[in-house]
Amino acid sequence: MINWLILFFVAAVIDWVAVARGWKKVELVAKPLAMLVLLGMLAFTGGFGSLSLICFGVGLSLSLAGDVFLMVSFVRFSNRWFFPGLIAFLLAHVAYVVGLNVLPGGLDPLWGLGLALILALTARRVIGRIVTSIRQKGLKRLVVPVVAYGTIITMMVLSALLTLYRVEWKTPAAGLVSLGAILFYASDLLLAWNKFVVPVRFGRLANMIPYHLGQAALVAGVIIQFAK
Repeated sequence: MINWLILFFVAAVIDWVAVARGWKKVELVAKPLAMLVLLGMLAFTGGFGSLSLICFGVGLSLSLAGDVFLMVSFVRFSNRWFFPGLIAFLLAHVAYVVGLNVLPGGLDPLWGLGLALILALTARRVIGRIVTSIRQKGLKRLVVPVVAYGTIITMMVLSALLTLYRVEWKTPAAGLVSLGAILFYASDLLLAWNKFVVPVRFGRLANMIPYHLGQAALVAGVIIQFAK
């Protein structure tokens, strides 16, 4: 897995430099390449011998599609491609939620309820601010998809964090998927804030770094947990 991670970080760093320098042609290659390397790592290191690994394979494939749509949206300065990108990532998170909940049980319901309440209150405040800005910009057709996406990614973060309290999960695996989910959430928050609320300095770079690190941590954690 180490060799795959090295290849992934090479592609990811090239993409970060391309984003920082505005090298659009390099970014068009490096960004999908990073996700293809993660898919390769999952396929050849983890295999698809369990439902969880299959779900993450589907999620990574959908993330790759979402990356392509969002890149086109940015290059063409058009929100038309943002919507299919949003849907692709929403479905990716659905796949991740299923994959993270393959091993049920072994959880104190009070921990789950308390954590769910904290995340729900936080998500409501954040999503509400983003939705207000979307409406002010006259993009009302994006309100329902954005709310749905915010709900699903919050469920993904909850599912990942709950692995820390599930006895079936190995500690390193639970730690990695939890870190990955938080980084992914931070990445999407930065993307939405930069696009709809107020511009964030180095917004696209600040979005891409936690996105790549989050995806890598999620995949590595699932491989450690489920690979034979």
